[in-house]
Amino acid sequence: MQSSKSKFSNPSDDEIRALLKRVRNIAIVGLSSNPGRPSHGVAASLKDFGYQVMPVNPSEREVHGERAWHDLASVAEPIDLVDVFRRSEHVSGIVDECIRLKLPAIWLQIGVVDEAAALRAQAAGMTVVMDLCIYREYLRLI
Repeated sequence: MQSSKSKFSNPSDDEIRALLKRVRNIAIVGLSSNPGRPSHGVAASLKDFGYQVMPVNPSEREVHGERAWHDLASVAEPIDLVDVFRRSEHVSGIVDECIRLKLPAIWLQIGVVDEAAALRAQAAGMTVVMDLCIYREYLRLI
């Protein structure tokens, strides 16, 4: 039996392309200074693509020459997109913080899935991309 609650679906390719062209400042939650972590390489590429990257990780001081922030609320610049490199169990709290801060968009990387939180973010008016790699989508669509 299908639930009456609508299932999450990602924006269309055209909508994702428009999002990637529109945003400038990307807060990356879980960005690591460890070159072996996927977040490290993706952030370097996003910087190369021309985005302002703002690391959000209480365990870091600086990543890729950018000051790291303890949490989203402490980031001193406007945030156009939150890119999440945290395990799925952390997504609900991150979404709550994004909603509270009235942030416009959130991107959950490959393997980061929380359908209930994604639907909650959409209902709050946020653009939500889930279980896709922002780097791969940029290469595919831009």
